[in-house]
Amino acid sequence: MASPWEELTLAFSSMSMFPFFDIAHYLVSVMALKRQPGAVAVAWKNPISSWFTAMLHCFGGGILSCVLLAEPPLKFLANNTNVLLASSICFPGLFFATCSTLGCRNEGGDQNLENRAGGSVITNFEQLVRGSWRPQADEWLKMSYPAKVTLLGSIIFTFQHTEHLAIAKHNLVFLYTMFLVGIKIVTMITETATVPFAPLEDALRWILFGWQQQFSSHEKKSEIKSSSRGSGSSTSKSIAGTSDKVKKKHTKKTD
Repeated sequence: MASPWEELTLAFSSMSMFPFFDIAHYLVSVMALKRQPGAVAVAWKNPISSWFTAMLHCFGGGILSCVLLAEPPLKFLANNTNVLLASSICFPGLFFATCSTLGCRNEGGDQNLENRAGGSVITNFEQLVRGSWRPQADEWLKMSYPAKVTLLGSIIFTFQHTEHLAIAKHNLVFLYTMFLVGIKIVTMITETATVPFAPLEDALRWILFGWQQQFSSHEKKSEIKSSSRGSGSSTSKSIAGTSDKVKKKHTKKTD
């Protein structure tokens, strides 16, 4: 007989994401796209390209997974139900302002918490093709919190799948979800956008690159010392030379 914990985690992991969780995901993705500069104007001028961009935001994670697993990137189009559901949310969300009052906006002002990691990575390609790509906003160069936490989750679940992490998959799904929910609740209550991985990142940065910085600083100090010694010797030589010249002039005058 399974324990209550096992029953809870099994029931949680077998919970269907359709349609409520999918609707929430599509709605937040479209609202993140709508807040980009000029998104609404482009939607009225070119609705097809805006729809395609919205699909990249909604199904970015699936597209990225297909690319990494050597599967067709547009495999998500085979699921007609999800495409129709996302499209039904996309057009009202982009063309009309009523969806901005649905309460899905984070009043703390952190837009990165509302973007989805896969969509923010895939849309870099779309921005590059459109000509609006900026290196400052590249998700690979400056990873947001969703990208970091998704990368952490993918590593953990990969270890579990390869049996390097001794934990059942349904237990890991439940614990990882509770971790995400807990972090989100804390950031909403404290109204802060502080990334919880900052101490871990600082420790890893010091372990991986701290010794290089210390080595470079030691080299700079040695160079400064050698240059100071060289300048000191040159000044002493110049002083000795001037003193010799003064002595010679003095002897000439006495003669």
